[in-house]
Amino acid sequence: MKLRLSSKIKLTENDIKRQVKDYLSIKGYFHFHILQGLGAFKGIPDRVAIKDGRVIFLEMKAPGKRQSEHQKKFQDRIEKTGGEYHVISSLEEIMKILEL
Repeated sequence: MKLRLSSKIKLTENDIKRQVKDYLSIKGYFHFHILQGLGAFKGIPDRVAIKDGRVIFLEMKAPGKRQSEHQKKFQDRIEKTGGEYHVISSLEEIMKILEL
């Protein structure tokens, strides 16, 4: 009987959210999760991180998943007003962004 091991572990969106949250804490960012629900602005990102005057809006997605139209519109509004917005699908992506 052969045992087949997958060479890649698929991360869920919750896994990525947890990794990003932990990494932001390690790097000393003030950050918080935005609860979405009744009355919330449609398309608002998952997390906001702030450090040394830098404010970053973060939307986490599982690899291969895409933003909703509301999320794209929200990103466009943030970027048009000079804000920083990123869609994150791995720990490595947030690590690169924080190096900027």
